[in-house]
Amino acid sequence: MGSGDGSTLRDEPWRDLPPMRLYDTARQAIVPFEPGRVVTMYTCGITPYDATHIGHAATYLTYDVLQRRLRDRGHETRCVRNVTDVDDDILRKARQLGVHYLDLAAAETARFDADMEALDVLPCWSEPRATSAIADIRGFIGMVLDRGHAYQSGGAVYFDVSSFERFGQISHLSRDEMLRLAAERGGNPDDPNKRDPLDFVLWQPSAEGEPAWESLWGPGRPGWHIECSALALRELDTTIDLHGGGSDLIFPHHECEAAQSEAATGQRFVRHWMHQAMVRMGGEKMSKSLGNLVFVSDLLKSFDPRAIRLACIQHHYRHSWEWTDDLMPEAAERLERWQAATAAPASTASDDTLSEVRAALDDDLDTPRAVAAVDAAASRGESVGHASALLGVEL
Repeated sequence: MGSGDGSTLRDEPWRDLPPMRLYDTARQAIVPFEPGRVVTMYTCGITPYDATHIGHAATYLTYDVLQRRLRDRGHETRCVRNVTDVDDDILRKARQLGVHYLDLAAAETARFDADMEALDVLPCWSEPRATSAIADIRGFIGMVLDRGHAYQSGGAVYFDVSSFERFGQISHLSRDEMLRLAAERGGNPDDPNKRDPLDFVLWQPSAEGEPAWESLWGPGRPGWHIECSALALRELDTTIDLHGGGSDLIFPHHECEAAQSEAATGQRFVRHWMHQAMVRMGGEKMSKSLGNLVFVSDLLKSFDPRAIRLACIQHHYRHSWEWTDDLMPEAAERLERWQAATAAPASTASDDTLSEVRAALDDDLDTPRAVAAVDAAASRGESVGHASALLGVEL
């Protein structure tokens, strides 16, 4: 008896397990997450103009632990993580440094990949670059225009939010809140070429010295949101199981992404939206624009990468937390306790601990509870190698 994707019921052990439950941003509730054998995931990747900071690490470690548990349950995971190698930020930084924007992107992407490898983050199923998708993006914009959800103005193409009744389905924000966040996060609501301040760019004319590609609407480059829609459609499917990213992307990025995707295809874009809360430092969100950053590459000079992982996953992905100087020494001590318990000659592994970790992860990816379960087992002198490995910490 098949399941529609070439597998048999004997290949589907998760069917005998209680469903994993995860918070869905759009539904604003913890709900069952019940994908098929193959789980399609899209997580928004980096704009490679600076080094990987701990906020990036926390985000990608969350989806890494999620994939590990899904694989442990018997699923195959296909996670796509894009690289935004052309946008306002990277072009601005390249001009400041006097380098070609693609050279900057290549160098910083290599640094990011090295940091992710050091943290033992599972390799992505695909890691496409925005500039690899220009043809796909142009085709996608054509679909949106053909369906009457976009218009041309001032040499650009804009999405018409008034044409899409479900705009706001993910963020659930008021119009005033949307306008405020659009102004803060590059939405440019004061653009005089827009019919509505919340309309957003799909294609824009390139400024002097910026890269440009030919299109039916004139030479230019993609808007911010369009690349993820085009890449998700190209790499995965019309509808994907789970879409992730930092909570700062809920609006405008993910709201706009969902609107243009569903406008283009006429089908649901994402079954489950999962967002990572922000890491703060000095009371402010850790971000490149503020400069309050702790870089992974700097931490790796002094600490075991497994300790960096532990410092992040001891916090729940849905709760914002503050980076402090004592986090890394504490995480290093925890790692030592786990190693000592596992290496002790008289230690024995307990199936109960692994079961506790699995149950915690199935309960809205409760990594703090999972870490506490391993702590308790280590304090009893039990080997915790299998349980810690499920968290991505190989002892």
